[in-house]
Amino acid sequence: MSEHLPVMAAEVVEFLVTRTNGGYIDCTVGAGGHARFILSSATEGRLLGLDLDSEALASAGAGLAAFGGRAELVRGNFSDLAAIADEYDFRDVDGVLFDLGFSSMQLDDPTRGFSYLNDGPIDMRLDTEGATTAGALLAKVNERDLAQIFFDFGEERRARPIARSIVRAREKGKLTTTFHLAAAVMATKPKNKNKTLSRVFQALRIAVNGELDNLKSGLAAAVDILRPGGRVVVISYHSLEDRIVKRHFVGCENPCTCPRDIPECVCGKKPTLKIVTRKIIRPRYAEIVSNPRARSGKMRVAEKLETEN
Repeated sequence: MSEHLPVMAAEVVEFLVTRTNGGYIDCTVGAGGHARFILSSATEGRLLGLDLDSEALASAGAGLAAFGGRAELVRGNFSDLAAIADEYDFRDVDGVLFDLGFSSMQLDDPTRGFSYLNDGPIDMRLDTEGATTAGALLAKVNERDLAQIFFDFGEERRARPIARSIVRAREKGKLTTTFHLAAAVMATKPKNKNKTLSRVFQALRIAVNGELDNLKSGLAAAVDILRPGGRVVVISYHSLEDRIVKRHFVGCENPCTCPRDIPECVCGKKPTLKIVTRKIIRPRYAEIVSNPRARSGKMRVAEKLETEN
């Protein structure tokens, strides 16, 4: 199993840590890579780390033990960020981080079913205690709805023939492992097998975990719990996530809903964020060389504005 390296760790610290004694939330703490950098920079600060994966939390706990009581780790979904922040007294924080990628620990574990490179059960749950696996989803979804999942969540143009091939494999009883799933996709003879397989696996994972809806809820909560001047940093890895982040930041910076032909705003909606990074921040070449999984990372940063009561 390969070591997990936090993506753009130096950039996260540069944009997120604005006060050394501040409060910070890592909404996807994973093995604790980013959290270690944050706490090392915020030498008197404290951090709340969230994750759905109990194994990841155990790993993070071991790695963050050196920081004593400055790190609080909670098993939870960042869609519930507001309630969790209230419960653990992390309101008016200085920074909120979302790293929407997956750790090597998760991807390389065949029992989790995230990768088409390893044979294992078609699971794909971030929360291993969650009710529905990707295999259970594939067992009951009809061909049309399955194609819609691949189109909506994987942006896969050949969604229909892929869905048809998977349903045929299911009917023959040959859809119980990730290799079976990959074989059903490959039976459609895609031009770029790795991209197509990645899109199909991504789409199923998003559907099983409700990732896009969770992200929307988490971003809204992050803006609410930040103090004025606090920042939200998001690292996304595919266009669906990045689009949601961009639209949320732009919507918070320019919330006016008045018709364009009205000379003066009458809707009364005030900006709550200022976009810090007008252009996407990407990993440096040296980082991509040492950690190829970082290559698709895209960072966006926004800062909370002072709002009138």
